[in-house]
Amino acid sequence: MHEVCAAFAGAWPDNPWDHEHPVFKVGPGERGKIFAFLGAETIGVKAGATREVADEWLHRYPDDASVMAYIGRSGWNDLALAGAIPDDELVEAVEESYRLVVSRLPMKDRPEGWEG
Repeated sequence: MHEVCAAFAGAWPDNPWDHEHPVFKVGPGERGKIFAFLGAETIGVKAGATREVADEWLHRYPDDASVMAYIGRSGWNDLALAGAIPDDELVEAVEESYRLVVSRLPMKDRPEGWEG
């Protein structure tokens, strides 16, 4: 997943809380916004523009998707990396998270060539 996240235009790893696993951000420096939280067994993504949309993951994969603590009400989910969720769907979830986060950035902070 590290390689998937790093491949997006303007994406960069950060470790703001000195954890073992990084987050991936998009946008310049201090204004960069997180689009993925990498963990040993999960990845946290913006799974939908609303909590209701993100809940689709919970219904489809009840054992492998959960609402993220603290920011889950805003549509963020943790998705298990080695569970029932197929790899291609995990990649699509990261792509959608990136798209949702970039679309909310000011135009000046969006990666060059991004067309949402």
